[in-house]
Amino acid sequence: MQPARADLLPPKDDPFTLEELKKYDGTVEGMPIYVSIKGDVFEVTHRSDVYGAGKSYNIFAGTDGSKGLGMSSLKAEHAVPDYSGLDEKDMKTLNDWHAFFSKRYNIVGRVSDLPDAVKNK
Repeated sequence: MQPARADLLPPKDDPFTLEELKKYDGTVEGMPIYVSIKGDVFEVTHRSDVYGAGKSYNIFAGTDGSKGLGMSSLKAEHAVPDYSGLDEKDMKTLNDWHAFFSKRYNIVGRVSDLPDAVKNK
């Protein structure tokens, strides 16, 4: 597991739509890679070995895959932003992932069009 970073920048709240986020999926050389969790957009480019095109966690790049993270699932149909149906155990897992990312990656924005069921969570 990678250690927490002491050089993180203050979080930004620049708005991203889910459609805009797709541009940052690791498939275009030179473009940053973003992963969104619970609407917070994390810049994960320095871990392109994990989130880049064809890599193990690329399913979460360029999207908000909160439900899949909570379920510990790498299935495309689970990599969606609506995590409202997660049970208590999976919500804890999702919150743990959010905390992990918050200590290791800069927050560069916020998804502006999350599903209503999770918009204010």
